[in-house]
Amino acid sequence: MSQGARTRPEGSGQALSEAYDTALLDLDGVVYAGGNAIAHAVDSLATAREGGMHLAYVTNNALRTPDTVAEHLTELGIPTGADDVITSAQAVARLISEQVPAGSRVLVIGGEGLRVALRERGLEPVESADDDPVAVVQGFGGPDLPWGRFAEASYAVARGVPWFASNTDLTIPSGRGIAPGNGAAVEVVRIATGAEPQVAGKPLPPMHRETILRTGAKRPLVVGDRLDTDIEGAFNGEVDSLLVLTGVTDGAQLLAAPPQHRPTYVDADLRGMLTGQPEVTEAGEGFRCGGWTARAGAERLELDGDGEALDGLRALCAAAWTAAGDGVCELDGGKALARLGL
Repeated sequence: MSQGARTRPEGSGQALSEAYDTALLDLDGVVYAGGNAIAHAVDSLATAREGGMHLAYVTNNALRTPDTVAEHLTELGIPTGADDVITSAQAVARLISEQVPAGSRVLVIGGEGLRVALRERGLEPVESADDDPVAVVQGFGGPDLPWGRFAEASYAVARGVPWFASNTDLTIPSGRGIAPGNGAAVEVVRIATGAEPQVAGKPLPPMHRETILRTGAKRPLVVGDRLDTDIEGAFNGEVDSLLVLTGVTDGAQLLAAPPQHRPTYVDADLRGMLTGQPEVTEAGEGFRCGGWTARAGAERLELDGDGEALDGLRALCAAAWTAAGDGVCELDGGKALARLGL
C-alpha cells in the first residue's frame, strides 16, 4: 500500500493470514517475553502456517544467531528453521560489507550473533581497537556485556574508524519488565565520542531490504509491538502492519501516534492474524467501530457505546488521528481509555 497520513485503522474482509503471503514477525513482545511464549502465540502461528502463510521472524536483537533463535522457537512449539530468522546483525553485516573490502577486520561490541553475521559476509571479527579494525559494529550484548567493551568502541571511533550499530532500540522487554536495549549502549559511545553510527535495524531501510531479500515476500504484513521500530519500519517500507498490544505499546501511546507510527491494523495479540479486521467508518462528526462511536471534542476524546474494548480503541484512534492530521494528538483521552480498561 502507499503510506500517507493515516487517519484510521483499516478493515479486512479476509483473515490477515489469507490476505498476506508472509508475516514479518517481531519476536520480543510479540512471540515471546523473557524467553516464554506469549499467550495464544504458539497456536495462532501454527494455524497461520497450516493455512499457507509463510512466517518469518524479524528481530532487532543482534545477540543470538538465527540458529539459536530458531532452536528456541522450536522448543516453544513453533517449528522454525534458521532461514526463517532475520536479525539486525545480518542487516548491519551486509551494510558493512558493502563499504569495506572482503576479509576486513571489524571490531565487535556485542554477542555471537554479530560475529556469525560478519563471517557470513566474509569479514573478520576482532576484539580490540588495537587490532587495526576498519569498522566498529555495536549490537545488543546482553546484561553481562562488560563495561570495558564500550571503551574499546570509543577508542576506535575516536580514531576515525567508521561506526555501525545493529539498531538503536532504547529498551527491550523481558520477563521481569522493560530493560535497557542496544540504543542505551549506543548512547554511551555517542557521549564519549560525539560521533554518529550508521544504523541498520528497524525502522531503517537496510533491515527492510535484508528481510525482503531473505524471504522473497510479495505481500508482507509486518507484525510488531513497537511503534518506533516495527510500525515505522513498515511505513518506511510502504507495507501494511499489525500492532499487537502484548509488548511495550499501550493505548495512550497509540492514540498519540504520528502518521509514521500508525498501524494498519490493531489487535490484542497474534489471534488477530487469524481473523478479518472490522471496518472503522465515519459516523456524523465521529467514527464508529463495532458498538462504539468516538469523536474529537474541544479538549478531549469522547467515547460512547458498548462492546469489544478493541473496537472502542480503533474508533478512538480514528478520532485522535483525524484530529491530529500530520501531527500528534494532544486531546485528553484518559477517561475514554479508562472506560475501555486500556
